[in-house]
Parts: sequence; structure tokens; C-alpha cells
Amino acid sequence: MNKTPTAPEGNSLEEDRFQSISEFKQCVNDGGEVEFEWKGNQYTICHPEGRINIGAACYQSNGKFYNANTNQEYTAEDELWGDTADDILEFNVSGDRLRDVITQVTVLDRTI
Repeated sequence: MNKTPTAPEGNSLEEDRFQSISEFKQCVNDGGEVEFEWKGNQYTICHPEGRINIGAACYQSNGKFYNANTNQEYTAEDELWGDTADDILEFNVSGDRLRDVITQVTVLDRTI
């Protein structure tokens, strides 16, 4: 018998998908963090400094931050700051307003 502990499997992509805008708003307004993909590009939602930030996924190299979708240096256009989920639902993700596609994006990870 194998006694090696195994980690429980996470949710499926379908289980993590937002079923409605209301579900998304409740998650984000309650402090939930989200990583998602739309049209092959990755985005993150987090809560630094007591506000909500949505932006293109990024990485650091040689002391600079880069947009992981374009490999260009990260700029202010790569993110949006807001105080509510409604604020960030206006963010442009790969040419679409997040509000219009939030129930269709592939949620890679989410809390709450």
C-alpha cells in the first residue's frame, strides 16, 4: 500500500468559471484574487494597498517588470486600479470589456 500523501485535486476549470457577473462581483468585492485567461492572454486581479488591481500577468527580469503577454516593459496601460468590482469590469482584456466576457473567460485560479 502506498502511504505517500497526495494533495487533493483542485477545482476543474468549469467549477472555477464565474456563472454570473454577480458571482464575480461578490468574489472580488470580498477580497478574492483571480487569475484568468482570455484569447490566449493571462490577467490577474489582486488587492494591494486596500484597492483592487487588474492587469496583464507580468514577470520581473533585470529589475524591470514585463507584460507576460507581450514581453514588453510593463506600462500603466497594462493595468487598472479600482475601488469596486464594477470599476475593474470596465478593463479591456484582449480587445473586450471584462464585463462582457467575465462568464466566458478561463479562470485558472481564484480564491473565495
